[in-house]
Amino acid sequence: MMTLLMAGPSPYVRKVRVTLIETGLADQTETQKVAASPLEPDPTLTAMNPVGKVPTLLREDGPALYDSRVICRYLDARAGAGLYPESRLWEVLTLEATADGILDAAVGMIYEARFRPEEKRHAPWLEGQWAKIARSLDALEDRWTSHLAGRVTMAQIAIGCALGYLDFRHPERDWRAGRPQLAAWFEKASETEAMQATKPE
Repeated sequence: MMTLLMAGPSPYVRKVRVTLIETGLADQTETQKVAASPLEPDPTLTAMNPVGKVPTLLREDGPALYDSRVICRYLDARAGAGLYPESRLWEVLTLEATADGILDAAVGMIYEARFRPEEKRHAPWLEGQWAKIARSLDALEDRWTSHLAGRVTMAQIAIGCALGYLDFRHPERDWRAGRPQLAAWFEKASETEAMQATKPE
């Protein structure tokens, strides 16, 4: 039995949880909630992951794995699910990296507001983070939508979780504006069992 260390509505944890469902490994994995604050991470977490971040996956046959991309790749290999198809590997990896770049910027914006005193918050930095997100969304709309069609790969999982996080934490930014293809794809992708079961609250 594996154990997934997780915290709150982390979009990186959601990626792993969706992957567990899509690979059929969810019933082989327990979940354990830990505190993952960048200021005071849970000792249980840091004992297994010195970086102190979620998700972290505890395995019965080796050391803990961390970073959502590492964990998702491991789960796919363990299940033989084909979420990283060789014929499209570089495109899938690039889309996963794009999704994580969106999340890094979006989570950073939340941390700026949550952990920095109001008088020290830097509006230009926040807008710079959103600019990264906007450029990435425009690239998805203009160049990558066709790569999100077809059977489920890690590209769809990662992009779906990133867009879901924007809805959850940054709804006022209206990422759908001017991106009708991406919005239509996400509406359909959100209906899958795995995405519904892991929707952040």
